[in-house]
Amino acid sequence: MEVMLSDIAEIVGGRVVGNSKTVICGAASFEDAKRYDITFAGDAGFLKKIEETVAGAVIVPLNFSESSKDLIQVNNPKVAFAKVLDLFYPPSVPLSGISPSAHLGSGFKCGRDVSIAPNAVIGDNVVLGDRVSICPCSYIGNSVVMGDDVKIYSNVSVLERCTIGNRVIIHSGTVIGSDGFGFSSDGEKYFKIPHTGIVRIDDDVEIGACNTIDRATFGKTWICRGVKTDNLVHVAHNVKIGEDTLLIAQAGIGGSSSIGRHSIIAGQAAIADHITIGDNVTVAGKAGVAKSVQDGEILSGVPAIPHKLWLKVQNIIPKLPDIRRKLLEIEKRLERMEKKNGDNS
Repeated sequence: MEVMLSDIAEIVGGRVVGNSKTVICGAASFEDAKRYDITFAGDAGFLKKIEETVAGAVIVPLNFSESSKDLIQVNNPKVAFAKVLDLFYPPSVPLSGISPSAHLGSGFKCGRDVSIAPNAVIGDNVVLGDRVSICPCSYIGNSVVMGDDVKIYSNVSVLERCTIGNRVIIHSGTVIGSDGFGFSSDGEKYFKIPHTGIVRIDDDVEIGACNTIDRATFGKTWICRGVKTDNLVHVAHNVKIGEDTLLIAQAGIGGSSSIGRHSIIAGQAAIADHITIGDNVTVAGKAGVAKSVQDGEILSGVPAIPHKLWLKVQNIIPKLPDIRRKLLEIEKRLERMEKKNGDNS
C-alpha cells in the first residue's frame, strides 16, 4: 500500500508540516521504522531524539514543529497512530458462513454476513446480529442475544440469557455469565444460592482473555459502554462498571460493587464487595479498596488511602528503625529526668 502524507493527515485529522506528497508504505515503532514508514513521537523523550528515527514521517503533538522530518501535527499522536495502524494493517475479516461442523440449536436467528466457525456450539433461541463472528470451539448458551459486529474468539463461553451489544470483542478463554460465588451456611455446611440474573455487556466493550464475569443473583451484572478489560480480570455478581472504565490485568471486583465512569482499576487491585467507586477514580496496582470512594480520587496501598498520603507513608517506612531508636533514647532520658526529680523532692 502506498499512501500520500496528505491523505494520512486527512484520516487522522492532522496538519502536515513538510512535504504533503511524501509517500508512506507502512507504520512502525520509533526505533524500527524505515524510510517509507510513519511513526509517532507522543512525549518529550521521543521528541528530543526525533532526528534519530529513520521514519519517512512522524506524527507529533500540535505544538511541535522543529524538525527536518515531515510531520503530521495532531491533538493526540497515540490515537492518531492507532488509526494509521488500522489503515495499513486492517484486521482480518472472516468469510461469512456457518461451518457444517458447528452446532445450531432450535430457534436460532442471525443477521447478514455471520461467520460461525467449526466446532462452535450455539444453543436454542440464540439471536445474532449482522457480521457476528464466532471462532472455533466457542459456546453460546440458550437465549443469548448479540448485536452487530461482535467478535467472539476461540474457547469463549457466553452462558444462557446474557446480552451482548454492538461492536463487542471477547477474547479467548473468557466466561460470561458463570454463577457468582454465593453460598449460605447453616452452621455446618454451605448451600448454593441460585443465580437467576444475567450479564449485560453494552456497545463498544472489549473483554480480554481469560476474564470471568459472573451473572447476577437477581437482575444484571452490567458492563457499560466503552469499558475495556485486560486479561485475567474477575467481575463478581451484580457489579456495575461505568462507561469507558479500564480494568487492568488481575483486577478483582467484589460482588454488588459499582465503579463509575472513566475510572482505572490497575493491575492486581481488589475492590471489596458492596462499595461504590466514583467517576474518574484511579486505583493503583495491588491496592485494596475497602470503603466507598468519591469522584476523582487517586488511591494506593492496602488498605487503599489517597495516593499523596500513601507516598508520605512510604517515605516514613524506611525511617522507622531510626525513629524507634530515637524514641527509645527519649524514653530513657525522660526516665532519668523523672528519677532525678524524684530524688530531689
